Amino acid sequence: MSDRPLTLMAVHAHPDDEASSTGGVLARYAAEGVTTIVVTCTDGRCGDGPDGVKPGEPGHDPEAVVAVRRRELESSCATLKVSHLETLGYQDSGMMGWDTNDAPGSFWSAPVPEAAARLAALIERHRPDVVVTYDENGGYGHPDHIQVHRVTMAAVDLAGSVAKVYWSVIPRSAMEDIGARMRAAGIGPSAEEMAEMPPMGMPDDQITTWVGVRDVVDQKFDALAAHGSQSDGAFFLGFGREAFAEMMGTECFLRVRDTTGAPLPERDLFAGLR
Repeated sequence: MSDRPLTLMAVHAHPDDEASSTGGVLARYAAEGVTTIVVTCTDGRCGDGPDGVKPGEPGHDPEAVVAVRRRELESSCATLKVSHLETLGYQDSGMMGWDTNDAPGSFWSAPVPEAAARLAALIERHRPDVVVTYDENGGYGHPDHIQVHRVTMAAVDLAGSVAKVYWSVIPRSAMEDIGARMRAAGIGPSAEEMAEMPPMGMPDDQITTWVGVRDVVDQKFDALAAHGSQSDGAFFLGFGREAFAEMMGTECFLRVRDTTGAPLPERDLFAGLR
């Protein structure tokens, strides 16, 4: 045990990812006195422009989008009481198969050892006790999310960190609940269509760590709302605060590195450290 404050580092791909998948744990642990670090690897330039205009369409100015999304990211982190916001400085690579994947400066095209060295320097500086990132598929196959996984795992090794490492995951039961809510609202695939699709989310019995964040879920809602220029978050916000709290009141993780021996399942990312 150390006398210094415990530290959580969440490594994300784009502005708004910090709110959607880890907004609850960031707010919860900040309230507990934990030092919280958000590392955002890309500038979000492939996000929506004014009135939802998409990259390549008239009116989409990538540099203007970058400026807006930086302000939104800072507002979100302030809402979540994040101690330190760090950026790696890469360009958003866009969705898989877009020309922007291979653009000079894109995160997807960056050599993993180079990007890992940048992140390792931050790990050495902040000395996190817990590092949160994505799984091998980046959750849903986005190239920047996949790259975040690769870079984070390499950086932890490069820095010689003994931090507990977690991958953010969504329980299969939660995906089924979201699907049911969508059908009730008259959107999304039908139950018959869903039955023909592969199951989405991680089986509940494979998840190692369930962290309750209901006490801070309003902060998570407000942090996601801070990214008002983007349509992705608006989908969940549209259900309203009560339903949002029901859907987002627990954040789930898969523990993939640990030296504490804390028993599973866990209810605390810092189990075994305090």
